Amino acid sequence: MESFGLTRREQDVHRLVAAGHSNRRIAEDLYISPKTASVHVSSILAKLGVSSRGEAAALAHRLRLYPARNVS
Repeated sequence: MESFGLTRREQDVHRLVAAGHSNRRIAEDLYISPKTASVHVSSILAKLGVSSRGEAAALAHRLRLYPARNVS
């Protein structure tokens, strides 16, 4: 998978951004503070060369970076 220089944690955050989650929801899901989630999102936007969460999500979907997981 293309990582765009994202750390593993940033990939986890990016996956949740692509799913439409807010920073608060990302923080809850990953057991981090909302401020830490915000810092990760800012870093992701810079590394991807995009200016919004929507663009970051669109990139993830267009490139199929995070295929849907089968949950049983």
